[in-house]
Amino acid sequence: MDAQTRERGPSGEKPRQPERNPEQGSRPDRGSAPQQETERKPSMRDRLREHWLLATVGACLLLLAIIGGVSYWLNVRHYESTDDAFVAARSFAVAAKVGGYVVEVPVTDNQHVNAGDLLARIDERDYKISVDQASAQVAVAEANIANVEAQIDSQQEQIKEAKAQQQQAEAQLKFAREEAERAQNLVEKGAGTVQRQQQTRSDLDAQQANASRARTAVTAAELGVKTLEAQLKSSKASLEQAQAQLDQAKLNLQYTRIVAAQSGRVVKLSGAVGTYVAPAQSVMMFVPDEVWITANYKETQLTDMRPGQPVEIRIDAYPGRKLTGRVASVQPGSGTAFSLLPAENATGNFVKVVQRVPVKIVIDNWPNDVPIGPGMSVVPWTRVR
Repeated sequence: MDAQTRERGPSGEKPRQPERNPEQGSRPDRGSAPQQETERKPSMRDRLREHWLLATVGACLLLLAIIGGVSYWLNVRHYESTDDAFVAARSFAVAAKVGGYVVEVPVTDNQHVNAGDLLARIDERDYKISVDQASAQVAVAEANIANVEAQIDSQQEQIKEAKAQQQQAEAQLKFAREEAERAQNLVEKGAGTVQRQQQTRSDLDAQQANASRARTAVTAAELGVKTLEAQLKSSKASLEQAQAQLDQAKLNLQYTRIVAAQSGRVVKLSGAVGTYVAPAQSVMMFVPDEVWITANYKETQLTDMRPGQPVEIRIDAYPGRKLTGRVASVQPGSGTAFSLLPAENATGNFVKVVQRVPVKIVIDNWPNDVPIGPGMSVVPWTRVR
Protein backbone atom coordinates (compact mmCIF):
# COMPACT_ATOMS: atom_id res chain seq x y z
CA MET A 1 0.00 0.00 0.00
CA ASP A 2 1.42 3.38 -1.07
CA ALA A 3 1.55 6.53 1.04
CA GLN A 4 -1.45 8.14 -0.67
CA THR A 5 -3.66 5.22 0.14
CA ARG A 6 -2.58 5.30 3.79
CA GLU A 7 -3.55 8.97 4.01
CA ARG A 8 -7.00 8.40 2.60
CA GLY A 9 -7.82 5.47 4.83
CA PRO A 10 -9.61 2.33 4.00
CA SER A 11 -12.68 4.12 2.61
CA GLY A 12 -10.70 6.20 0.21
CA GLU A 13 -11.46 9.47 1.95
CA LYS A 14 -8.79 11.69 3.31
CA PRO A 15 -9.10 12.19 7.08
CA ARG A 16 -9.81 15.65 8.37
CA GLN A 17 -7.16 17.60 10.18
CA PRO A 18 -8.16 19.31 13.43
CA GLU A 19 -8.76 22.97 13.09
CA ARG A 20 -6.43 25.24 14.97
CA ASN A 21 -7.43 28.47 16.59
CA PRO A 22 -5.44 31.30 15.19
CA GLU A 23 -5.19 32.92 18.63
CA GLN A 24 -3.50 29.90 20.03
CA GLY A 25 -0.84 29.91 17.49
CA SER A 26 1.54 27.09 17.80
CA ARG A 27 1.21 26.64 21.65
CA PRO A 28 0.06 23.19 22.78
CA ASP A 29 -3.42 22.65 24.20
CA ARG A 30 -3.65 23.05 28.05
CA GLY A 31 -6.08 20.15 28.29
CA SER A 32 -3.81 17.74 26.59
CA ALA A 33 -3.25 14.33 28.26
CA PRO A 34 0.52 14.63 28.93
CA GLN A 35 0.10 18.02 30.59
CA GLN A 36 -2.81 16.79 32.79
CA GLU A 37 -0.88 13.72 33.97
CA THR A 38 2.09 15.92 34.89
CA GLU A 39 0.08 18.41 36.91
CA ARG A 40 -2.26 15.87 38.68
CA LYS A 41 -1.15 14.77 42.28
CA PRO A 42 -1.17 11.03 43.12
CA SER A 43 -4.06 9.95 45.37
CA MET A 44 -3.82 7.87 48.59
CA ARG A 45 -5.07 4.85 46.74
CA ASP A 46 -2.33 5.25 44.16
CA ARG A 47 0.26 5.52 46.91
CA LEU A 48 -1.08 2.43 48.66
CA ARG A 49 -1.03 0.57 45.38
CA GLU A 50 2.50 1.71 44.78
CA HIS A 51 3.68 0.71 48.34
CA TRP A 52 1.30 -2.18 48.97
CA LEU A 53 3.83 -4.26 50.93
CA LEU A 54 4.61 -1.47 53.40
CA ALA A 55 0.92 -0.67 53.77
CA THR A 56 0.12 -4.32 54.53
CA VAL A 57 2.81 -4.51 57.19
CA GLY A 58 1.61 -1.26 58.78
CA ALA A 59 -1.98 -2.45 58.82
CA CYS A 60 -0.94 -5.71 60.49
CA LEU A 61 1.09 -3.84 63.10
CA LEU A 62 -1.81 -1.50 63.80
CA LEU A 63 -4.20 -4.43 64.15
CA LEU A 64 -1.81 -6.17 66.51
CA ALA A 65 -1.43 -2.99 68.58
CA ILE A 66 -5.20 -2.63 68.85
CA ILE A 67 -5.65 -6.27 69.83
CA GLY A 68 -2.79 -6.02 72.36
CA GLY A 69 -4.13 -2.79 73.83
CA VAL A 70 -7.61 -4.21 74.23
CA SER A 71 -6.28 -7.42 75.76
CA TYR A 72 -4.01 -5.45 78.09
CA TRP A 73 -6.89 -3.27 79.23
CA LEU A 74 -9.19 -6.25 79.73
CA ASN A 75 -6.49 -7.94 81.84
CA VAL A 76 -5.07 -4.94 83.75
CA ARG A 77 -8.45 -3.71 84.90
CA HIS A 78 -8.61 -6.72 87.24
CA TYR A 79 -5.40 -5.68 89.04
CA GLU A 80 -4.36 -2.93 91.42
CA SER A 81 -0.73 -1.88 91.46
CA THR A 82 1.50 0.62 93.22
CA ASP A 83 5.16 1.57 93.07
CA ASP A 84 5.13 2.63 96.74
CA ALA A 85 6.04 -0.82 98.02
CA PHE A 86 9.13 -2.29 99.63
CA VAL A 87 10.43 -5.38 101.37
CA ALA A 88 9.96 -5.32 105.16
CA ALA A 89 11.23 -7.45 108.04
CA ARG A 90 11.49 -7.28 111.81
CA SER A 91 15.23 -6.75 111.95
CA PHE A 92 16.72 -6.32 115.39
CA ALA A 93 19.97 -5.78 117.24
CA VAL A 94 21.80 -8.76 118.74
CA ALA A 95 23.06 -7.63 122.15
CA ALA A 96 25.08 -9.26 124.91
CA LYS A 97 23.17 -10.32 128.03
CA VAL A 98 26.30 -10.25 130.19
CA GLY A 99 29.46 -8.18 130.10
CA GLY A 100 32.97 -9.32 129.28
CA TYR A 101 35.65 -9.51 126.64
CA VAL A 102 34.78 -11.08 123.30
CA VAL A 103 36.97 -14.10 122.61
CA GLU A 104 35.34 -15.48 119.45
CA VAL A 105 33.28 -14.14 116.52
CA PRO A 106 32.76 -17.01 114.03
CA VAL A 107 30.52 -15.04 111.63
CA THR A 108 31.08 -12.23 109.19
CA ASP A 109 29.02 -9.53 107.48
CA ASN A 110 26.00 -10.63 105.43
CA GLN A 111 26.49 -14.28 106.39
CA HIS A 112 23.44 -16.51 106.60
CA VAL A 113 23.09 -18.50 109.82
CA ASN A 114 20.60 -21.01 111.15
CA ALA A 115 18.81 -21.03 114.48
CA GLY A 116 21.21 -22.03 117.27
CA ASP A 117 24.41 -21.12 115.41
CA LEU A 118 27.09 -19.35 117.45
CA LEU A 119 27.39 -15.63 116.67
CA ALA A 120 29.89 -14.55 119.35
CA ARG A 121 31.41 -15.82 122.60
CA ILE A 122 32.39 -13.87 125.72
CA ASP A 123 35.08 -14.88 128.20
CA GLU A 124 33.36 -17.34 130.53
CA ARG A 125 35.93 -17.85 133.34
CA ASP A 126 34.35 -15.40 135.77
CA TYR A 127 30.95 -16.97 135.24
CA LYS A 128 32.27 -20.48 135.87
CA ILE A 129 33.58 -19.27 139.23
CA SER A 130 30.16 -17.85 140.03
CA VAL A 131 28.62 -21.23 139.24
CA ASP A 132 31.04 -22.96 141.60
CA GLN A 133 30.27 -20.49 144.40
CA ALA A 134 26.54 -20.92 143.94
CA SER A 135 26.95 -24.70 143.95
CA ALA A 136 28.79 -24.44 147.27
CA GLN A 137 25.99 -22.35 148.74
CA VAL A 138 23.50 -24.98 147.64
CA ALA A 139 25.56 -27.67 149.34
CA VAL A 140 25.68 -25.64 152.59
CA ALA A 141 21.93 -25.13 152.51
CA GLU A 142 21.33 -28.82 151.91
CA ALA A 143 23.59 -29.68 154.86
CA ASN A 144 21.69 -27.29 157.10
CA ILE A 145 18.44 -28.92 156.10
CA ALA A 146 19.83 -32.35 156.87
CA ASN A 147 21.05 -31.13 160.26
CA VAL A 148 17.70 -29.62 161.20
CA GLU A 149 15.85 -32.73 160.06
CA ALA A 150 18.13 -34.84 162.27
CA GLN A 151 17.41 -32.54 165.21
CA ILE A 152 13.71 -32.89 164.57
CA ASP A 153 14.01 -36.67 164.61
CA SER A 154 15.93 -36.46 167.89
CA GLN A 155 13.34 -34.12 169.33
CA GLN A 156 10.60 -36.52 168.35
CA GLU A 157 12.35 -39.21 170.38
CA GLN A 158 12.61 -36.82 173.30
CA ILE A 159 8.89 -36.20 173.05
CA LYS A 160 8.24 -39.92 173.20
CA GLU A 161 10.49 -40.21 176.24
CA ALA A 162 8.81 -37.25 177.95
CA LYS A 163 5.39 -38.74 177.29
CA ALA A 164 6.53 -42.03 178.79
CA GLN A 165 7.79 -40.23 181.86
CA GLN A 166 4.49 -38.37 182.01
CA GLN A 167 2.57 -41.65 181.96
CA GLN A 168 4.79 -43.00 184.73
CA ALA A 169 4.28 -39.84 186.77
CA GLU A 170 0.53 -40.06 186.24
CA ALA A 171 0.51 -43.63 187.43
CA GLN A 172 2.56 -42.76 190.52
CA LEU A 173 0.26 -39.81 191.18
CA LYS A 174 -2.76 -42.09 191.00
CA PHE A 175 -1.21 -44.53 193.48
CA ALA A 176 -0.22 -41.72 195.84
CA ARG A 177 -3.73 -40.33 195.73
CA GLU A 178 -5.19 -43.74 196.57
CA GLU A 179 -2.67 -44.20 199.42
CA ALA A 180 -3.57 -40.81 200.82
CA GLU A 181 -7.28 -41.66 200.69
CA ARG A 182 -6.72 -44.99 202.48
CA ALA A 183 -4.61 -43.34 205.18
CA GLN A 184 -7.24 -40.69 205.67
CA ASN A 185 -9.95 -43.34 206.05
CA LEU A 186 -7.90 -45.28 208.57
CA VAL A 187 -7.25 -42.18 210.63
CA GLU A 188 -10.91 -41.35 210.62
CA LYS A 189 -11.74 -44.88 211.79
CA GLY A 190 -9.00 -44.78 214.40
CA ALA A 191 -7.12 -47.68 212.82
CA GLY A 192 -4.33 -45.61 211.31
CA THR A 193 -1.74 -43.21 212.57
CA VAL A 194 -1.48 -39.52 211.84
CA GLN A 195 2.12 -40.00 210.80
CA ARG A 196 1.04 -42.42 208.09
CA GLN A 197 -1.55 -39.94 206.93
CA GLN A 198 0.98 -37.15 206.76
CA GLN A 199 3.45 -39.39 204.90
CA THR A 200 0.92 -40.36 202.27
CA ARG A 201 -0.14 -36.75 201.92
CA SER A 202 3.46 -35.71 201.36
CA ASP A 203 3.93 -38.47 198.79
CA LEU A 204 0.79 -37.25 196.99
CA ASP A 205 2.12 -33.71 196.77
CA ALA A 206 5.44 -34.96 195.47
CA GLN A 207 3.79 -37.10 192.79
CA GLN A 208 1.58 -34.20 191.72
CA ALA A 209 4.69 -32.07 191.26
CA ASN A 210 6.39 -34.91 189.39
CA ALA A 211 3.41 -35.33 187.07
CA SER A 212 3.27 -31.61 186.45
CA ARG A 213 6.99 -31.60 185.62
CA ALA A 214 6.47 -34.49 183.20
CA ARG A 215 3.64 -32.69 181.42
CA THR A 216 5.83 -29.59 181.17
CA ALA A 217 8.63 -31.67 179.70
CA VAL A 218 6.29 -33.02 177.03
CA THR A 219 5.09 -29.51 176.18
CA ALA A 220 8.67 -28.24 176.00
CA ALA A 221 9.70 -31.09 173.73
CA GLU A 222 6.76 -30.43 171.44
CA LEU A 223 7.64 -26.71 171.34
CA GLY A 224 11.20 -27.69 170.49
CA VAL A 225 9.88 -29.57 167.47
CA LYS A 226 8.00 -26.50 166.30
CA THR A 227 11.16 -24.42 166.68
CA LEU A 228 13.14 -26.95 164.66
CA GLU A 229 10.41 -27.05 162.00
CA ALA A 230 10.66 -23.26 161.68
CA GLN A 231 14.44 -23.64 161.31
CA LEU A 232 13.79 -26.31 158.68
CA LYS A 233 11.59 -23.93 156.70
CA SER A 234 14.27 -21.27 156.92
CA SER A 235 16.89 -23.74 155.75
CA LYS A 236 14.70 -24.79 152.85
CA ALA A 237 14.18 -21.15 151.90
CA SER A 238 17.95 -20.67 152.02
CA LEU A 239 18.31 -23.71 149.79
CA GLU A 240 15.83 -22.28 147.29
CA GLN A 241 17.68 -18.98 147.32
CA ALA A 242 20.99 -20.73 146.80
CA GLN A 243 19.45 -22.84 144.02
CA ALA A 244 18.11 -19.70 142.35
CA GLN A 245 21.54 -18.14 142.53
CA LEU A 246 23.00 -21.29 141.01
CA ASP A 247 20.44 -21.23 138.20
CA GLN A 248 21.21 -17.57 137.54
CA ALA A 249 24.91 -18.30 137.51
CA LYS A 250 24.37 -21.12 135.02
CA LEU A 251 22.24 -18.82 132.86
CA ASN A 252 24.94 -16.16 132.93
CA LEU A 253 27.41 -18.81 131.87
CA GLN A 254 25.13 -19.74 128.97
CA TYR A 255 24.73 -16.06 128.06
CA THR A 256 28.42 -15.91 127.30
CA ARG A 257 27.51 -17.76 124.09
CA ILE A 258 25.49 -15.45 121.85
CA VAL A 259 23.53 -17.68 119.47
CA ALA A 260 21.03 -17.01 116.70
CA ALA A 261 17.45 -17.21 117.89
CA GLN A 262 16.23 -17.87 114.34
CA SER A 263 17.61 -18.26 110.86
CA GLY A 264 18.62 -15.10 109.04
CA ARG A 265 21.53 -12.91 107.98
CA VAL A 266 24.12 -11.03 110.01
CA VAL A 267 24.48 -7.35 109.05
CA LYS A 268 26.40 -4.38 110.49
CA LEU A 269 28.74 -6.57 112.52
CA SER A 270 30.39 -4.39 115.19
CA GLY A 271 31.73 -6.97 117.67
CA ALA A 272 35.33 -8.13 117.33
CA VAL A 273 37.68 -10.36 119.27
CA GLY A 274 39.25 -8.48 122.18
CA THR A 275 36.59 -5.81 122.55
CA TYR A 276 34.75 -5.38 125.84
CA VAL A 277 30.97 -5.45 125.64
CA ALA A 278 28.64 -4.33 128.38
CA PRO A 279 25.26 -5.91 129.10
CA ALA A 280 22.66 -4.88 126.50
CA GLN A 281 25.36 -3.58 124.14
CA SER A 282 24.72 -4.40 120.50
CA VAL A 283 27.32 -6.47 118.67
CA MET A 284 25.53 -6.87 115.33
CA MET A 285 22.23 -6.46 113.50
CA PHE A 286 20.16 -9.42 112.43
CA VAL A 287 17.68 -9.77 109.56
CA PRO A 288 15.42 -12.85 109.86
CA ASP A 289 14.52 -14.98 106.89
CA GLU A 290 10.87 -14.18 107.50
CA VAL A 291 10.33 -11.10 105.34
CA TRP A 292 7.27 -9.76 103.59
CA ILE A 293 6.17 -6.84 101.43
CA THR A 294 4.48 -3.68 102.63
CA ALA A 295 2.58 -2.07 99.77
CA ASN A 296 1.14 1.40 100.39
CA TYR A 297 -1.95 1.43 98.20
CA LYS A 298 -4.16 4.45 97.76
CA GLU A 299 -7.36 4.24 99.74
CA THR A 300 -9.31 4.38 96.47
CA GLN A 301 -7.65 1.10 95.41
CA LEU A 302 -8.91 -0.88 98.40
CA THR A 303 -12.53 -1.23 97.29
CA ASP A 304 -12.22 -4.87 96.22
CA MET A 305 -8.99 -5.81 98.01
CA ARG A 306 -9.34 -8.69 100.48
CA PRO A 307 -6.93 -11.02 102.34
CA GLY A 308 -6.00 -14.12 100.37
CA GLN A 309 -6.04 -12.51 96.91
CA PRO A 310 -3.12 -13.53 94.64
CA VAL A 311 -0.32 -11.05 93.98
CA GLU A 312 2.44 -10.90 91.38
CA ILE A 313 5.59 -9.06 92.47
CA ARG A 314 8.47 -7.65 90.46
CA ILE A 315 11.64 -6.61 92.26
CA ASP A 316 13.34 -3.48 90.99
CA ALA A 317 16.82 -4.89 91.68
CA TYR A 318 16.11 -8.02 89.61
CA PRO A 319 13.88 -7.04 86.65
CA GLY A 320 13.76 -10.56 85.28
CA ARG A 321 12.37 -12.06 88.49
CA LYS A 322 8.65 -12.41 89.11
CA LEU A 323 7.42 -13.69 92.46
CA THR A 324 3.99 -14.81 93.54
CA GLY A 325 2.28 -14.22 96.87
CA ARG A 326 -0.99 -13.30 98.49
CA VAL A 327 -2.51 -10.50 100.51
CA ALA A 328 -2.09 -11.26 104.22
CA SER A 329 -3.86 -8.27 105.78
CA VAL A 330 -4.87 -4.67 105.27
CA GLN A 331 -3.97 -2.19 107.99
CA PRO A 332 -7.09 -0.71 109.65
CA GLY A 333 -6.01 2.87 109.10
CA SER A 334 -3.77 5.03 106.97
CA GLY A 335 -0.04 5.16 107.40
CA THR A 336 -0.05 8.70 108.76
CA ALA A 337 -2.54 7.75 111.50
CA PHE A 338 0.10 5.57 113.19
CA SER A 339 3.07 7.84 112.59
CA LEU A 340 4.96 9.65 115.33
CA LEU A 341 3.20 12.92 114.49
CA PRO A 342 -0.25 12.13 113.05
CA ALA A 343 -1.77 14.66 110.68
CA GLU A 344 -4.24 17.07 112.27
CA ASN A 345 -7.07 17.85 109.84
CA ALA A 346 -9.27 19.88 112.20
CA THR A 347 -8.16 23.16 110.64
CA GLY A 348 -9.80 25.75 108.46
CA ASN A 349 -7.42 25.34 105.52
CA PHE A 350 -8.07 21.62 105.05
CA VAL A 351 -7.07 20.14 101.69
CA LYS A 352 -8.22 16.63 100.95
CA VAL A 353 -5.39 14.30 100.00
CA VAL A 354 -5.75 10.66 99.00
CA GLN A 355 -4.28 8.64 101.87
CA ARG A 356 -2.04 5.61 101.62
CA VAL A 357 -2.93 2.41 103.49
CA PRO A 358 -0.25 -0.27 104.14
CA VAL A 359 -1.11 -3.74 102.85
CA LYS A 360 0.93 -6.74 104.03
CA ILE A 361 1.80 -9.24 101.29
CA VAL A 362 3.49 -12.57 101.98
CA ILE A 363 5.54 -14.39 99.35
CA ASP A 364 5.08 -18.05 98.53
CA ASN A 365 8.77 -18.82 97.95
CA TRP A 366 11.62 -16.34 98.27
CA PRO A 367 14.57 -16.98 95.92
CA ASN A 368 17.69 -18.26 97.67
CA ASP A 369 20.23 -17.34 95.02
CA VAL A 370 19.88 -13.55 95.36
CA PRO A 371 20.00 -11.37 98.49
CA ILE A 372 16.68 -9.73 99.28
CA GLY A 373 16.32 -7.58 102.38
CA PRO A 374 14.33 -4.79 104.01
CA GLY A 375 13.96 -1.55 102.13
CA MET A 376 14.27 -2.95 98.59
CA SER A 377 11.66 -1.57 96.19
CA VAL A 378 9.11 -3.82 94.51
CA VAL A 379 6.02 -3.41 92.34
CA PRO A 380 3.08 -5.63 93.36
CA TRP A 381 0.10 -6.40 91.14
CA THR A 382 -2.87 -7.59 93.19
CA ARG A 383 -5.74 -9.33 91.41
CA VAL A 384 -8.85 -7.89 93.02
CA ARG A 385 -11.50 -8.94 90.50
